Amino acid sequence: MKKKYLIVLIFSVSLCISCSTNRFADIQALLPDMSGKADGVYSGNYNLSGSPVRVAVDVTVRNQNIVDVKITRHTGSPIGRRAFSITERIIENQSLNVDIVSGATGSSKAILKAVEDALQ
Repeated sequence: MKKKYLIVLIFSVSLCISCSTNRFADIQALLPDMSGKADGVYSGNYNLSGSPVRVAVDVTVRNQNIVDVKITRHTGSPIGRRAFSITERIIENQSLNVDIVSGATGSSKAILKAVEDALQ
């Protein structure tokens, strides 16, 4: 009996993960034009529709470059915290067109959209 329950549970979790990944595929973040962007700290947020994921960020701009991204609020599953490493990619590439963190798709997309919101 336990074996059947475990198999059903694993199948259900796998199905939920695959569905949630596809659900966020259409969410794209675009980096606004940084030319003329004044030095400073800009705040943004994003609530991922249809999920409990909520993200707020502070983005530091210097010489029209992103020099720091701090996540000031993140709600959702603890697994979503793996997406925090995406901030390093944003800074390194000076772009929001970066690979998302596997297993933390929703949080990755929400972080990217929050950065976009901050810099608009």
